[in-house]
Amino acid sequence: MGSDVKGLVLEACVVLEIWELLETLIVCGLVEHSSCSSLVYNLIEKRRSDLVCLCLKHISDLRTSDLVSILKYFLSPPKGAYGSMASVREEWKSQALSAVDKAMDGKLSGKKLKLAKEASVLLMIAHDEFSVSELCLHYLLASSNLDEVVLSSCISKLNGSEIMSLIQYLGKWVKKYDRFPQAGPCPKASSSLGLKACEWVPRLEDVVKCLGMVLDEHFLSLVLHSEFHEELRSIEGLVNSLALESKVCCSMANVIGSLRTEVKD
Repeated sequence: MGSDVKGLVLEACVVLEIWELLETLIVCGLVEHSSCSSLVYNLIEKRRSDLVCLCLKHISDLRTSDLVSILKYFLSPPKGAYGSMASVREEWKSQALSAVDKAMDGKLSGKKLKLAKEASVLLMIAHDEFSVSELCLHYLLASSNLDEVVLSSCISKLNGSEIMSLIQYLGKWVKKYDRFPQAGPCPKASSSLGLKACEWVPRLEDVVKCLGMVLDEHFLSLVLHSEFHEELRSIEGLVNSLALESKVCCSMANVIGSLRTEVKD
Protein backbone atom coordinates (compact mmCIF):
# COMPACT_ATOMS: atom_id res chain seq x y z
CA MET A 1 0.00 0.00 0.00
CA GLY A 2 1.51 3.32 -1.08
CA SER A 3 1.90 6.30 1.23
CA ASP A 4 -0.88 8.30 -0.40
CA VAL A 5 -3.26 5.37 -0.18
CA LYS A 6 -2.39 4.78 3.50
CA GLY A 7 -3.11 8.44 4.20
CA LEU A 8 -6.51 8.21 2.53
CA VAL A 9 -7.38 5.01 4.38
CA LEU A 10 -6.45 6.60 7.72
CA GLU A 11 -8.53 9.68 6.92
CA ALA A 12 -11.49 7.52 5.89
CA CYS A 13 -11.25 5.50 9.11
CA VAL A 14 -11.46 8.67 11.19
CA VAL A 15 -14.25 10.26 9.17
CA LEU A 16 -16.33 7.07 9.09
CA GLU A 17 -15.29 6.14 12.64
CA ILE A 18 -14.05 2.69 11.68
CA TRP A 19 -12.05 2.42 14.88
CA GLU A 20 -11.15 -1.28 14.80
CA LEU A 21 -9.47 -0.97 11.40
CA LEU A 22 -7.68 2.21 12.50
CA GLU A 23 -6.43 0.44 15.62
CA THR A 24 -5.04 -2.37 13.46
CA LEU A 25 -3.25 0.09 11.18
CA ILE A 26 -1.64 1.86 14.16
CA VAL A 27 -0.58 -1.36 15.91
CA CYS A 28 0.86 -2.80 12.69
CA GLY A 29 3.00 0.31 12.13
CA LEU A 30 1.24 1.42 8.96
CA VAL A 31 0.94 5.09 9.92
CA GLU A 32 3.30 7.19 7.81
CA HIS A 33 5.23 10.07 9.40
CA SER A 34 3.44 12.52 7.11
CA SER A 35 0.07 11.40 8.48
CA CYS A 36 0.94 11.42 12.19
CA SER A 37 0.03 15.01 13.01
CA SER A 38 -3.33 14.98 11.29
CA LEU A 39 -4.13 11.61 12.87
CA VAL A 40 -3.28 12.77 16.41
CA TYR A 41 -5.24 15.99 15.89
CA ASN A 42 -8.28 14.12 14.56
CA LEU A 43 -8.22 11.54 17.35
CA ILE A 44 -8.11 14.30 19.98
CA GLU A 45 -10.98 16.07 18.24
CA LYS A 46 -12.94 12.81 18.23
CA ARG A 47 -12.06 12.25 21.93
CA ARG A 48 -10.54 8.82 21.18
CA SER A 49 -8.19 8.75 24.13
CA ASP A 50 -7.54 5.02 23.79
CA LEU A 51 -6.29 5.42 20.23
CA VAL A 52 -4.14 8.40 21.23
CA CYS A 53 -2.46 6.05 23.73
CA LEU A 54 -1.94 3.53 20.93
CA CYS A 55 -0.20 6.22 18.89
CA LEU A 56 2.21 6.80 21.78
CA LYS A 57 2.89 3.07 22.02
CA HIS A 58 3.34 2.27 18.34
CA ILE A 59 4.44 5.43 16.51
CA SER A 60 8.08 6.23 17.23
CA ASP A 61 8.44 9.51 15.33
CA LEU A 62 5.69 11.75 16.65
CA ARG A 63 6.39 15.46 16.23
CA THR A 64 6.92 17.74 19.21
CA SER A 65 3.69 19.57 18.38
CA ASP A 66 1.81 16.26 18.54
CA LEU A 67 3.30 15.46 21.94
CA VAL A 68 2.40 18.92 23.24
CA SER A 69 -1.20 18.39 22.13
CA ILE A 70 -1.31 14.95 23.75
CA LEU A 71 0.21 16.23 27.01
CA LYS A 72 -2.28 19.08 27.24
CA TYR A 73 -5.15 16.73 26.37
CA PHE A 74 -4.35 14.27 29.15
CA LEU A 75 -3.55 16.96 31.73
CA SER A 76 -6.82 18.76 31.13
CA PRO A 77 -9.22 16.33 29.41
CA PRO A 78 -12.13 18.06 27.66
CA LYS A 79 -15.73 17.00 28.04
CA GLY A 80 -16.32 13.67 26.34
CA ALA A 81 -12.73 12.48 26.66
CA TYR A 82 -13.28 10.12 29.58
CA GLY A 83 -15.54 7.63 27.82
CA SER A 84 -12.79 6.16 25.67
CA MET A 85 -10.34 6.27 28.59
CA ALA A 86 -12.27 3.49 30.34
CA SER A 87 -10.60 0.85 28.19
CA VAL A 88 -7.19 2.25 29.19
CA ARG A 89 -8.02 1.77 32.89
CA GLU A 90 -9.28 -1.75 32.19
CA GLU A 91 -6.03 -2.59 30.41
CA TRP A 92 -3.90 -1.43 33.36
CA LYS A 93 -6.19 -3.20 35.85
CA SER A 94 -6.10 -6.42 33.84
CA GLN A 95 -2.32 -6.37 33.61
CA ALA A 96 -1.95 -5.65 37.34
CA LEU A 97 -4.28 -8.53 38.29
CA SER A 98 -2.55 -10.85 35.85
CA ALA A 99 0.81 -10.01 37.45
CA VAL A 100 -0.59 -10.80 40.92
CA ASP A 101 -1.96 -14.12 39.66
CA LYS A 102 1.41 -15.03 38.19
CA ALA A 103 3.19 -14.06 41.41
CA MET A 104 0.94 -16.52 43.26
CA ASP A 105 1.21 -19.26 40.64
CA GLY A 106 2.65 -22.38 42.24
CA LYS A 107 3.85 -23.59 38.84
CA LEU A 108 6.34 -20.77 38.54
CA SER A 109 9.68 -20.95 40.29
CA GLY A 110 13.15 -19.46 40.30
CA LYS A 111 13.76 -16.45 38.09
CA LYS A 112 10.25 -16.40 36.60
CA LEU A 113 8.59 -16.31 40.01
CA LYS A 114 10.94 -13.54 41.16
CA LEU A 115 10.18 -11.61 37.97
CA ALA A 116 6.43 -12.06 38.48
CA LYS A 117 6.67 -10.70 42.02
CA GLU A 118 8.65 -7.67 40.84
CA ALA A 119 6.14 -7.04 38.03
CA SER A 120 3.18 -7.33 40.42
CA VAL A 121 4.60 -4.59 42.64
CA LEU A 122 5.45 -2.36 39.68
CA LEU A 123 2.03 -2.69 38.03
CA MET A 124 0.22 -2.32 41.32
CA ILE A 125 1.81 1.06 42.02
CA ALA A 126 1.27 2.12 38.40
CA HIS A 127 -2.47 1.39 38.61
CA ASP A 128 -3.57 2.24 42.14
CA GLU A 129 -4.59 5.82 43.04
CA PHE A 130 -4.03 7.24 39.55
CA SER A 131 -6.96 8.81 37.72
CA VAL A 132 -7.81 7.44 34.30
CA SER A 133 -6.27 10.44 32.53
CA GLU A 134 -3.09 9.97 34.59
CA LEU A 135 -2.94 6.33 33.48
CA CYS A 136 -2.87 7.68 29.93
CA LEU A 137 0.00 9.99 30.93
CA HIS A 138 2.09 6.91 31.81
CA TYR A 139 2.41 6.16 28.10
CA LEU A 140 3.66 9.66 27.35
CA LEU A 141 6.20 9.82 30.16
CA ALA A 142 7.60 6.40 29.29
CA SER A 143 7.60 7.02 25.52
CA SER A 144 10.81 6.84 23.49
CA ASN A 145 9.51 9.93 21.65
CA LEU A 146 10.18 12.03 24.74
CA ASP A 147 13.86 12.94 25.00
CA GLU A 148 15.03 15.85 27.17
CA VAL A 149 14.82 18.47 24.42
CA VAL A 150 11.29 17.45 23.42
CA LEU A 151 10.15 17.15 27.03
CA SER A 152 11.47 20.61 27.86
CA SER A 153 9.67 22.06 24.84
CA CYS A 154 6.41 20.36 25.82
CA ILE A 155 6.56 21.54 29.42
CA SER A 156 7.28 25.13 28.36
CA LYS A 157 3.92 25.24 26.53
CA LEU A 158 1.79 24.41 29.60
CA ASN A 159 -0.49 26.89 31.36
CA GLY A 160 -0.98 27.23 35.12
CA SER A 161 -3.70 24.59 35.61
CA GLU A 162 -1.80 22.14 33.43
CA ILE A 163 1.40 22.69 35.41
CA MET A 164 -0.49 21.97 38.63
CA SER A 165 -1.97 18.78 37.19
CA LEU A 166 1.48 17.64 36.04
CA ILE A 167 3.08 18.40 39.43
CA GLN A 168 0.32 16.46 41.21
CA TYR A 169 0.83 13.53 38.85
CA LEU A 170 4.60 13.54 39.35
CA GLY A 171 4.07 13.92 43.08
CA LYS A 172 2.03 10.73 43.13
CA TRP A 173 4.91 8.90 41.46
CA VAL A 174 7.45 10.28 43.93
CA LYS A 175 5.25 9.10 46.81
CA LYS A 176 4.85 5.66 45.20
CA TYR A 177 8.58 5.15 44.74
CA ASP A 178 9.18 6.35 48.28
CA ARG A 179 6.65 3.86 49.72
CA PHE A 180 7.79 0.99 47.51
CA PRO A 181 11.58 1.29 47.11
CA GLN A 182 11.69 -2.28 45.77
CA ALA A 183 9.76 -1.21 42.66
CA GLY A 184 11.87 -0.87 39.56
CA PRO A 185 11.93 -1.58 35.83
CA CYS A 186 11.37 -5.20 34.82
CA PRO A 187 11.24 -5.18 30.99
CA LYS A 188 11.78 -8.94 30.81
CA ALA A 189 8.30 -9.44 32.27
CA SER A 190 6.89 -8.26 28.96
CA SER A 191 8.40 -11.07 26.89
CA SER A 192 8.64 -13.77 29.57
CA LEU A 193 5.25 -13.32 31.24
CA GLY A 194 3.23 -11.37 28.68
CA LEU A 195 2.93 -8.35 30.98
CA LYS A 196 3.28 -5.70 28.27
CA ALA A 197 2.30 -2.84 30.58
CA CYS A 198 5.66 -3.18 32.35
CA GLU A 199 7.19 -1.44 29.33
CA TRP A 200 5.03 1.63 29.99
CA VAL A 201 5.60 2.28 33.67
CA PRO A 202 7.60 5.52 34.06
CA ARG A 203 10.91 4.94 35.82
CA LEU A 204 11.99 7.00 38.80
CA GLU A 205 14.55 8.58 36.46
CA ASP A 206 11.74 9.66 34.09
CA VAL A 207 9.77 11.19 36.96
CA VAL A 208 12.76 13.09 38.39
CA LYS A 209 13.79 14.36 34.97
CA CYS A 210 10.29 15.65 34.27
CA LEU A 211 9.94 17.25 37.71
CA GLY A 212 13.30 18.98 37.30
CA MET A 213 12.25 20.40 33.94
CA VAL A 214 8.94 21.66 35.32
CA LEU A 215 10.89 23.55 37.99
CA ASP A 216 13.34 24.93 35.43
CA GLU A 217 10.74 26.00 32.88
CA HIS A 218 8.19 27.51 35.26
CA PHE A 219 10.33 28.85 38.09
CA LEU A 220 8.64 32.25 38.35
CA SER A 221 5.12 30.85 38.15
CA LEU A 222 5.84 28.37 40.91
CA VAL A 223 7.44 30.99 43.16
CA LEU A 224 4.80 33.66 42.71
CA HIS A 225 1.69 31.50 43.04
CA SER A 226 1.09 30.20 46.57
CA GLU A 227 -1.15 27.34 45.40
CA PHE A 228 1.94 25.56 44.12
CA HIS A 229 3.88 25.82 47.39
CA GLU A 230 2.02 23.19 49.41
CA GLU A 231 2.33 20.61 46.66
CA LEU A 232 6.04 21.31 46.26
CA ARG A 233 6.67 21.14 50.01
CA SER A 234 5.04 17.71 50.18
CA ILE A 235 7.31 16.49 47.41
CA GLU A 236 10.52 18.00 48.82
CA GLY A 237 10.94 15.64 51.77
CA LEU A 238 10.19 12.57 49.67
CA VAL A 239 12.70 13.53 46.98
CA ASN A 240 15.27 14.14 49.70
CA SER A 241 14.81 10.65 51.17
CA LEU A 242 14.84 9.00 47.75
CA ALA A 243 18.13 10.71 46.92
CA LEU A 244 19.89 8.81 49.69
CA GLU A 245 19.48 5.46 47.94
CA SER A 246 18.74 6.40 44.37
CA LYS A 247 21.00 5.77 41.39
CA VAL A 248 19.90 9.17 40.10
CA CYS A 249 21.08 11.05 43.20
CA CYS A 250 22.69 13.82 41.13
CA SER A 251 19.37 14.61 39.42
CA MET A 252 17.63 14.29 42.79
CA ALA A 253 20.02 16.78 44.36
CA ASN A 254 19.24 19.29 41.61
CA VAL A 255 15.52 18.85 42.14
CA ILE A 256 15.89 19.26 45.90
CA GLY A 257 17.82 22.49 45.39
CA SER A 258 15.12 23.85 43.11
CA LEU A 259 12.35 22.79 45.49
CA ARG A 260 14.00 24.48 48.45
CA THR A 261 14.48 27.66 46.44
CA GLU A 262 10.90 27.71 45.22
CA VAL A 263 9.09 26.94 48.45
CA LYS A 264 11.08 29.16 50.78
CA ASP A 265 9.13 31.88 52.57
